[in-house]
Amino acid sequence: MAARVAIVVGAGAVDGLGAALARRFAAEGLTVLVAGRTQRRLGAIVAGITEAGGRGEAVPTDATDEAQVAALFARGRAIGRPELVVFNAGGNLPAPALDLGAGPFETLWRQSALGGFLVGREAARHLPPSGGGTLLVTGATASLRARPPFLGFASAKAALRAVAQGLAREFGPEGLHVVHVVIDGVLQGDYAATHFPTLVAARGAEGLLSVADVADLYWFLHTQPRSAWTHELDVRPFKEPF
Repeated sequence: MAARVAIVVGAGAVDGLGAALARRFAAEGLTVLVAGRTQRRLGAIVAGITEAGGRGEAVPTDATDEAQVAALFARGRAIGRPELVVFNAGGNLPAPALDLGAGPFETLWRQSALGGFLVGREAARHLPPSGGGTLLVTGATASLRARPPFLGFASAKAALRAVAQGLAREFGPEGLHVVHVVIDGVLQGDYAATHFPTLVAARGAEGLLSVADVADLYWFLHTQPRSAWTHELDVRPFKEPF
């Protein structure tokens, strides 16, 4: 029997969401291709999966490079049958509109909208012919509203949301379940502790999003019955205003 394969695009720190997703899917028996830009970080994630008895493989990938994305999916097909793909890539660059150059603006768009399109297109090519599957797209508060100093980030995330909607409407009838998950809050981890220490201290216990809990949510979305699919879901800690 062909191996069940998950592809997680946008994995970095071992305490980040991409790594938590890879660990969660591996715990369910899937072979996980962990894709990101940094081999060292990917290797650390895969080592943790292996130590826990799972199967994973590090595949350094630039999600904005068409050839690299195609090669990632070809690797997935070589291993087995891809059934679950996550696009979790994308960066942020806070800057007032008057200080935001065309170059950084375009970089944000490429990381989110272009990368999401390339990964989503490959998912649409490979998953439905194999019997259907799930494409999960990580969004943000900025996917729904633009506030300074995040104009560039918001425009990129809003475009990614449109990509997810378009793919869902086009390929849903073929069996591809496309879900856009709005992460409306701050994720726990070293990044938040380093960059937002005051906020982390103020929120306290359960005031930040647990990446393990979010990973459970992503798995739930993958296992939804076809008669009751979700396309968009927002998730936030109970203390997060909205």
